[in-house]
Amino acid sequence: MRIAVIGSGIAGLSSAWWLSQQHEVTLFEANDYLGGHTHTHEVEVDGRTQAVDTGFIVFNPAHYPLLTGLFDELGVASQPTTMSFSVHSERSGLEYNATSLDTLFCQRRNLLSPRFWGMLRDLRRFYREAPALLERDDEGPSLGEFLAQGRYGRTFIDEHLLPMASALWSSPTASLAAFPARYLVQFMANHQMLQMTGRAPWRVVQGGSARYVDALRSRWQVRERLECPVFGVERHEHGVRVHSAAGLEGFDQLVLACHSDQALALLSDADLTERAVLGAIRYQPNEVVLHTDASLLPRDRKAWAAWNAHVPRDPLAPCTVSYCMNLLQGIDTPTPLVVTLNRSEAVDPATVLRRLQYAHPVHDHAMVRAQQRWAEIQGHRRTWFAGAYWGWGFHEDGIRSARRVVDALQALDAESYWPLAEALPA
Repeated sequence: MRIAVIGSGIAGLSSAWWLSQQHEVTLFEANDYLGGHTHTHEVEVDGRTQAVDTGFIVFNPAHYPLLTGLFDELGVASQPTTMSFSVHSERSGLEYNATSLDTLFCQRRNLLSPRFWGMLRDLRRFYREAPALLERDDEGPSLGEFLAQGRYGRTFIDEHLLPMASALWSSPTASLAAFPARYLVQFMANHQMLQMTGRAPWRVVQGGSARYVDALRSRWQVRERLECPVFGVERHEHGVRVHSAAGLEGFDQLVLACHSDQALALLSDADLTERAVLGAIRYQPNEVVLHTDASLLPRDRKAWAAWNAHVPRDPLAPCTVSYCMNLLQGIDTPTPLVVTLNRSEAVDPATVLRRLQYAHPVHDHAMVRAQQRWAEIQGHRRTWFAGAYWGWGFHEDGIRSARRVVDALQALDAESYWPLAEALPA
């Protein structure tokens, strides 16, 4: 079959990789690079060139089996990393790093702080009580409702749980109140985050995450259309036509591996079900800055962690996160390399290395209900939908969605579809 794949994030890359082993695949990408949120930058710091990631960074074999399998197949090297987490609150002045007792109590006054000890008690209680949500038959409460019903303290909510969730999903804290509590707990349970010890070790790709994209490109037989935005698609009985910067091309099947809102925008003839399912999944834009401004990290060096959440003074302002890439990627430079989300105004302009824009799905009950309707829109009029939005929004979710699409496409009788694209009307 002749198959078009639109979008080169992990869902598009893995779809193209697997499908190209049996079919003729053309991959369309509007950007000047393949990878989507797999985005590695070569930057000059302290007289040396460093490869720094600003999108996808970490994985582990236990929770990313498909991605790990792909890396093994491609011979992609990885190395251990740390997933340490810190919080700095402008509101209360609190700082802590949850890695060890020394860093947890880097502010020694917290040894005598009832508020701080109350946060730790609430944390243990949350780990104990939250799994009960997984036994419910209904969709359950929102995160805000669950925390209110459980009478959890404001310190735990505002200076631990919401900053942690905000960092995980690149989401403003205002929208996290509507986050399905069961959905959050399921993710945490799957990633062994509801326990103090025994968590799976995390890894990063050596030399930057884009090395796996390089490995794919060196091995596949895929027609790449870089810097080639798609303007729309036409679906006919005998095939699909793709309107792009390269012109008009006909295909037997179409995989839309872009964001769900982008996929819907390309379908001028979307039916009611496609509109209902794809339209229920919203996106949040995020401004990302790669820089060397150490003031975006906690004041106490002991509090520096891989993930550094910042709680602003204004309770209505969103929490933000700064990733210390030296810790995450094992980059040994005197100057810190930092990736900050949604706090660009605080970064010294003289330290900025890259400014970027990404979009992440907004997780609410409407999104979860839409995910459960996955099968209703797959394969309709030769169109398939892949993307991390079918799961929690991470790399493994994207590759899992691609695997489902590829398996369904491979189950088709190829001879009944080839070469029908050639019969498309002019």
